[in-house]
Amino acid sequence: MKLPALKFVTRILFFGVFSVQGCLWAQTADTWSFAVSGDSRNCGDIVMPGIAVGVRADGAKFYWHLGDFRANYDFDQDLLASPEYRGKHLAISDYQRIAWTDFISQQVNPFADTPVYLAIGNHELVPPKTRADFLQQFADWLDAPTLRAQRLRDDPQDHALRTYYHWIHGGVDFISLDNASGDQFDEAQLAWIERALARDESDASIRTVVLGMHDALPDSISTGHGMNESAQMERSGRRVYEDLLAFRSKTRKYVYVLASHSHFYLEDVFQGSGLPGWIVGTAGAVRYKLPDNVEPGPGAQPDVYGYLMGTVHQNGEIKFSFNQLKESDIPAEVNNRYPSGFPHWCFAHNSEHLDPLRKETTNRCTDPEPIPAPSPSATTPKAKK
Repeated sequence: MKLPALKFVTRILFFGVFSVQGCLWAQTADTWSFAVSGDSRNCGDIVMPGIAVGVRADGAKFYWHLGDFRANYDFDQDLLASPEYRGKHLAISDYQRIAWTDFISQQVNPFADTPVYLAIGNHELVPPKTRADFLQQFADWLDAPTLRAQRLRDDPQDHALRTYYHWIHGGVDFISLDNASGDQFDEAQLAWIERALARDESDASIRTVVLGMHDALPDSISTGHGMNESAQMERSGRRVYEDLLAFRSKTRKYVYVLASHSHFYLEDVFQGSGLPGWIVGTAGAVRYKLPDNVEPGPGAQPDVYGYLMGTVHQNGEIKFSFNQLKESDIPAEVNNRYPSGFPHWCFAHNSEHLDPLRKETTNRCTDPEPIPAPSPSATTPKAKK
């Protein structure tokens, strides 16, 4: 009787075990998993190697980054603290030239042979960067064999790289979208999305559709920091949301929506109004407080780093859980690259919530609050009597 029990434990250890909120999910021969998060600027060179260790230990089939690799509008703190650039006086033009290669070497390479899929975020388009720059820098990932084969399967004449794409794994269609600027989704991308859903509707082998993007679709809990940021985003995002509801109603297939952009962990972002959705902007960027109407809890966590793990079951249902990264999870070789205390700073202070002086200054993020001017009594010397 003990031998089968031993075999069961061995299988659990081999395929990976993780617990979240008191529940234990384990990969088995009948399930497989993938990992997702986004927003790895500021302290991503510290956090992402730790995420890579966790993702690989969990046996995930791939990691999906939902955009904002580097700040681009200003220097990332981790890059300035690295041994290559510590103490050097970099011009912003120097920084922008090396920021993406730093992302590849310090954040993507630690995943080793685990495939990494890259979505585009608004910080990838901070001037002078453009979509053409993004396509050129990340062509090796955007034209990976899996993506190239899928693109040509959809259309044998389609040889153009785009900032949006999809791939199919284990009966799940993963659709990576581009809503990194206020003019998206444009008509070309909308037509492409609707063609993909039409194929999935008629394909009996597809049981599930997972959409991933940088900004959450409109009207989520994080409305002020999602696709309500422009009229085009709002109109096109609502159209995609309605398309997904109609697809699910007609096919009875599973549909899930994943996003980042807001730097916290949040589940049920559409508040039970239809589609199951998550926000997981937890890969190293300066962390935000939760929306005013959201109370912290297991499904709403500010000031955390980590990744969302999706476990896919045979019927196509996906169970999601958040794997939080602790300071103790940072690999020793990463800690050793930086001055003593800097990795701790990323956990203790890289947060608008914990440190109110950590404010955003980009045009699609919250402007810093003005510092009150000192009162005249504090600055003007009193006249001698």
